[in-house]
Amino acid sequence: MKKIKLANNTVRGTRHHADLLNFLQKDSIEPITRFHKSYEGYNETPLVRLEELSKVIGVKDIYVKDESKRFGLNAFKVLGGLYAIGRYLSEKADIPLEELTFERLNSKELKKKVGNVVFASATDGNHGRGVAWAAKKLGFHAVIYMPKGSSLRRLKHITDTGAEGFITEWNYDDTVRYVAEQAEKNNWVVVQDTAWEGYEKIPEWIMQGYSMIGAELEEQLKEQRPTHLFLQAGVGSFAAAVLGYMALLYGEELPKTYIVEPDVADCYYQSFKANSSHAVNVGGAMQTIMAGLACGEPNETAWNIISEYAHGGFSCDDWIAELGMRVLGNPLGEDDRVISGESGAAPLGLVYDLMTAEDSIGIAKEIGLDEKSVILVISTEGDTDPNHYRKVVWGHITSEVGVGQI
Repeated sequence: MKKIKLANNTVRGTRHHADLLNFLQKDSIEPITRFHKSYEGYNETPLVRLEELSKVIGVKDIYVKDESKRFGLNAFKVLGGLYAIGRYLSEKADIPLEELTFERLNSKELKKKVGNVVFASATDGNHGRGVAWAAKKLGFHAVIYMPKGSSLRRLKHITDTGAEGFITEWNYDDTVRYVAEQAEKNNWVVVQDTAWEGYEKIPEWIMQGYSMIGAELEEQLKEQRPTHLFLQAGVGSFAAAVLGYMALLYGEELPKTYIVEPDVADCYYQSFKANSSHAVNVGGAMQTIMAGLACGEPNETAWNIISEYAHGGFSCDDWIAELGMRVLGNPLGEDDRVISGESGAAPLGLVYDLMTAEDSIGIAKEIGLDEKSVILVISTEGDTDPNHYRKVVWGHITSEVGVGQI
């Protein structure tokens, strides 16, 4: 049966850390937006308004930010890896932050100062591809490891950049630990979007890179304030970066924000359910089509932000992601089509189910979804595995929910 579970965040607003969002303040973000815009391939990703879908499901508005258009890489993740690598190199070469540009990092002067650097990362696909792409663009090498069961197509995307790529026999979190061990042995630089004790600076830079999405949304939404924000989470770096930006932007008018996770890797949901001020880890194989969200151990920095500002979390099975892929890929009326991958489509699939399924309407009412709601979701990836995308949208259904093949 279809599974959707909601856990409200009962510890929200109890920490009052004055410095929690300092690294996402305007003065910290401006150099980042300037750096990303210095890349000649930069374009603001579109914010799509789904007016017809809004009418059909009974809400005021639905906005979808389409990150499949990011730098030609079909996903948002490059924003974090590129900025983190850029920041690392600029510090090594003593380049002032206000002078950090893509062109400056590609200079012979920088290469001479920093020498050969190898960047390493663990990934479910998109992050590693972004790190590998950024390293190549800046003239360096990358070594990328993926967890057991990873898509061969996503591995090829990584190795096509010239990086070394491997699939391990472990889940994502254990693969992260392996990369850290190998990096220490080989003097590599780890570019990971999760933090642990003694490894906080680069994950923070990655989150700052992701905040570019928030800066673009501020310009695109203008005076239109969302009432509800649904953010998918793996380790939580993306969700925390966007949520933190929105918390600074909207203050007490912050939209009701809910974290969306696969039910086999729902560490934020489990943390909210436990009513704990500490994050709860989830283990196991974590097999889900939402590969980019198959992470069981929260980024500590992300947890601090999400536990302070998110209103709750949803644990969803794969059917919800598949639903979102179909709805976004088959628009109504004049609505624009959004090609959204498994991890990118989960929030929209959840919203659609909450507003249309008889057994979910009670949850929709509980979180205040109604005809006045203005909903914002971010499609974090496109069809990063085209064969699987086609299999889903053409009729493959993984969960038994009483629906046959299309």
